[in-house]
Parts: sequence; C-alpha cells; structure tokens
Amino acid sequence: MFFQIISLIGATGLLFAYIAAQMGRMRHDSAVYNALNAVGSALLAWVAIHDQRWGFILLEGIWALVSLPPLFRALRSTATV
Repeated sequence: MFFQIISLIGATGLLFAYIAAQMGRMRHDSAVYNALNAVGSALLAWVAIHDQRWGFILLEGIWALVSLPPLFRALRSTATV
C-alpha cells in the first residue's frame, strides 16, 4: 500500500505539470514544472526499483535526470533576479 501511495503522488505531480503546461498555465522552463517532473519521476523510479520493473526504471530514471538541468537553470535565473 505504501508504494501505491508513493506512485500516485509521483504520477499526480507529473500529470499536473503536463496538464498545466498544455493549458498554458505553466511554462516548460519554469522551476515548478521541472521540479514536479524531477520529483514525480524520481518517486516513480523508486517504486519501479522496488518492483524491479526495468523498463520503468529506465523511463523514469532518465526522465528525472533530464529534468534536473532545466530545474537548476530556472532556480539560478530566479536567484539572480
């Protein structure tokens, strides 16, 4: 049950970011968008590691890693403003 809750939290974060971006309410280069992607996919990767689901480990692990550089760029740009 614990891992089901974690996976739902991760999926909700990813879906919220995606839907908000598609509706024009969130920018793809914003810190919030990339944080939701990084955290959501990291949580899903953690669950996939626990369940030994190699395809999902690959998918979510790379998704989390790809979200980090734009997140750090967005955080740096907001810190210097």
